[in-house]
Amino acid sequence: MRSTTTGMTMLCAAAAAVLLTGCGSDAPKPAADNGKPAASQSAAPVSSAPAAKAGGATHEVTLEVGGTGRTPVMYSGLDSGFEQQTLPWKKSGTAELTATEQKVGYLVSVVPGSITGADGKLQQAPCSITVDGKKVAESDGVTTAKGCSYIIKK
Repeated sequence: MRSTTTGMTMLCAAAAAVLLTGCGSDAPKPAADNGKPAASQSAAPVSSAPAAKAGGATHEVTLEVGGTGRTPVMYSGLDSGFEQQTLPWKKSGTAELTATEQKVGYLVSVVPGSITGADGKLQQAPCSITVDGKKVAESDGVTTAKGCSYIIKK
């Protein structure tokens, strides 16, 4: 029985080693430098500016995190970021939706970190999302501790 257990352990270890060895990056290896750009390289600089959103709709969006103190806040939809913030925290801006985003939706979200609650226990900071003056998502950080998210359409 002992040799069967040892054999199975060695087999599992070997299988794990094979699987982990195959978990490399699929990124292409750099081409040899012969003075010319490689086929996957471009001689022209790539712009990081967003594409124009022709025929798009605009919406005023406000992300808010309540509480006191400091906590990390992750947000997306109005730019995106993950930074330590002083509470209360607010970020407002305009979301410009393309025609496709108007059909399938445009996600805005805010996920706050932990704060000390009134009972002295850690809890997620409360958050809310307002779109065009209407509160569309809200979390008190206790009964729903998933942060806030909303998909804007139209």
